[in-house]
Amino acid sequence: MKYQSRKKAIILLADGTIFHGKAVGKEGSAFGEVCFNTGMTGYQEIFTDPSYYGQLMVTTNAHIGNYGVNEDEVESKNIQIAGLIVKNFSYEFSRVDSNGSLQEYLERHNLLAISDVDTRALVSYIRENGTMNAVISTEIDDIDALKEQLAKVPGMDGLELASKVSTKETYFYGEPNATYKIAALDLGVKTNILRNLAKRDVYIKVFPFDTTFEEMKAWEPDGYFLSNGPGDPKPLVQAIETAKEIIANDLPLFGICLGHQVIALANGISTYKMHNGHRGINHPVKNLLTGKGEITSQNHGFAINREETEKHADLEITHVHLNDQTVAGIKMKDKNCFSVQYHPEASPGPHDASYLFDEFIGNIKKQKLA
Repeated sequence: MKYQSRKKAIILLADGTIFHGKAVGKEGSAFGEVCFNTGMTGYQEIFTDPSYYGQLMVTTNAHIGNYGVNEDEVESKNIQIAGLIVKNFSYEFSRVDSNGSLQEYLERHNLLAISDVDTRALVSYIRENGTMNAVISTEIDDIDALKEQLAKVPGMDGLELASKVSTKETYFYGEPNATYKIAALDLGVKTNILRNLAKRDVYIKVFPFDTTFEEMKAWEPDGYFLSNGPGDPKPLVQAIETAKEIIANDLPLFGICLGHQVIALANGISTYKMHNGHRGINHPVKNLLTGKGEITSQNHGFAINREETEKHADLEITHVHLNDQTVAGIKMKDKNCFSVQYHPEASPGPHDASYLFDEFIGNIKKQKLA
């Protein structure tokens, strides 16, 4: 596409605010919750992360697309975001092991993206006013019509999205002859989480989001895992019930992000929608058990209630986010269960949090020896 021929586009926020840009390729309109990610790299992993399903992603890094794409660097089979908003879009790429350009990748997945946006101003606005629904569009001749369509888009609060990204059928990941078997409840699982478990001598059976405990138990796994995923955790009634039963039977359980929130809800802890969430690869977390700091990758718009967690007789806060003191990890005092509100598999440069997978396997080993 010739740069001169790109069509004018806008971002229309739910409160009526408009930001201007230009279409990268595809024309039309895309609706969703607008949010931002502060990572300087990893855009392909962000776009394919099921936790971002239905969101309009603003990248704060000024240049996107400059290292192209690689088919091995995906977290799911599809692009999950609803649309992309960037400052400078690179049509050319220079990385040796790339399979193609980001533009070709977006076109192949039919994703609407706009560039030449003042992303610093947009992100500042979101930080001040909170995440909200928006539309990105090249159909700018009738703003009132866009406003009417945008008003009909449901908000993220109370929205169940795990069913949109979860597997429809069970499947296996890893080596069948591995020492340990783990049953994973797919609320929107990232491929790299399964990869991290598999390389620890684990064979994984992945179940749909609404699978019952009895169905998972029938496979006779050594441990259970609740995955990350999109949307509000509160509508996940079956997942919460499944977590309750795993906990009641004192079986090894590990949850990440949405799975962490489900475990909290299973213990009677409430969750809430955050002002603008945590999305990036440089979030500082403190491990309260060791006193050590971790640089983490995070992607969530909901959190669990800290005050309720502190008062809960059966729970202990293990990690806190150092920017705002939100709960970043919990464990049950008398049950084989723990969870974190960040991504230990993501390894944003260092491998600060990968020990959590080892702890999970360690819990399984202890259970088998008991």
